[in-house]
Amino acid sequence: MNEHGMIASEAALLTVEQMRAADRFATATGIAGIALMEAAGRAVADAAAGLANPEGAVPVAILCGPGNNGGDGFVAGRVLRERGFAVEIGMLGAPEALKGDAAEAFRRWNGPVRSLAETAIATPPRLFIDALFGAGLTRAVAGEAAVAIERMNGSGLPILAVDVPSGLDADTGGAHGPVVRASETVTFFRLKPGHLLLPGRALCGMVTLAEIGIPAEVLDQLDPQTWRNAPELWRSSWPAHDAGTHKFSRGAVAVLAGGVASVGAPRLGGRAALRIGAGLVTIHCAPSALLAHASRGPDAVMQRPLADADALADVLSDRRLGAVLAGPALGLDARAKGLLQTLTGANLATVLDADALTLIARKGLLPFADRGRPLVMTPHEGEFQRLFGAMPEIASLPSKLERARAAARHSGAVLVYKGADSVIAAPDGRAAINTTGSAALATAGSGDVLGGMIAGLLAQGMPAFEAAAAAVWLHGRAGEELGFGLIADDLPEALPHLMRGLPAG
Repeated sequence: MNEHGMIASEAALLTVEQMRAADRFATATGIAGIALMEAAGRAVADAAAGLANPEGAVPVAILCGPGNNGGDGFVAGRVLRERGFAVEIGMLGAPEALKGDAAEAFRRWNGPVRSLAETAIATPPRLFIDALFGAGLTRAVAGEAAVAIERMNGSGLPILAVDVPSGLDADTGGAHGPVVRASETVTFFRLKPGHLLLPGRALCGMVTLAEIGIPAEVLDQLDPQTWRNAPELWRSSWPAHDAGTHKFSRGAVAVLAGGVASVGAPRLGGRAALRIGAGLVTIHCAPSALLAHASRGPDAVMQRPLADADALADVLSDRRLGAVLAGPALGLDARAKGLLQTLTGANLATVLDADALTLIARKGLLPFADRGRPLVMTPHEGEFQRLFGAMPEIASLPSKLERARAAARHSGAVLVYKGADSVIAAPDGRAAINTTGSAALATAGSGDVLGGMIAGLLAQGMPAFEAAAAAVWLHGRAGEELGFGLIADDLPEALPHLMRGLPAG
């Protein structure tokens, strides 16, 4: 368990350099490098058999590079041959140039090797195994290897990638040039950020994690700060309520709302806060919108008029209040600006979204060094660019993960950098990449629900990073469960079912 109390487990993501260190730690304990390579190659062979063997052993073409990734390919080829598969290996470069464990893997292969251009010509394969380049590649693939990649991609055949698809940057999920579009990827010990960040996630296909003999204790030496978002990251912080719980001890949420033009967004956020466990939610709207809110019919969400910043100061002074959600249909007028300025000085857990983020970007309302209370900001790509796009020290970073981390550190807020590969980042450097979700969530009001979910968990005392990660994960799961046809109103109603079994213990 690391210094933040999180369980270091399969959810940990390792950078390329951390993975190299893991290999070094393993060999320092007496584990031979060739033993790790043998285990990796066998894992690749197992996956290949599943892809290529629906009715019996079939031809497999393996394209091997000049490094350890190619060594894994040679081991996989030997194991598949022993299992009765017809295996053809093409290699980039000359076998005599191989070194170390890769050279030993080639020796154990003890079979013919063709050039890349000659491979899979005379005997069409049923499967390609891409063992050209592994996670350490940082340049664009060119020349003979680039031609081979395009040929694999254009073949219409399944492609199994070893570690990462060749051409993919394992740290960023980006590609500098030609990149393999894999049907499945087998990686080792722990996933890398590029397996989960787009476009890498789509290029990897299904990702299989293989344990190859590196001791899990190695993670204690590496101290990973990035994880795949999963319940084990935040389950121990999940709110627990005993028999003496009442509505205020469960947490009260104030939702700051605008005028009559849009009352749906704040109510979606408020209902989500209630469904995720907050005991009391009140919409504080412009007086002109009070009737519109009340006419929505019977609802557990309450509403109160809020004329100006002075009135908000009175609301914020209530010690029973646990969190504030500001942004959904807040408006961009002078009243909204005044409310945000007042909220800046409050020592309350706060979620900022939508109109609040736009006001911050336009007016510079909130000091980005405010670290006095739990603060969560939830920008989508456009809002992120408006907030941080003019800061090259953030905007020029090569991955969404790095940009989110830098923005969190700069702002003092937990950042939920939304998208199909949402990144949750804390000012202290922790980050999680989310993998739950569905395109069905691309519907009006979905983000308002997410903001309310985060506020509801903050009001119950959940730490900001864990609350944001939990809400993003559950929000994605709700989208998966409901599927296309969902509207934002459906998302809060899906939460009780999804939360069963989540409390710690």
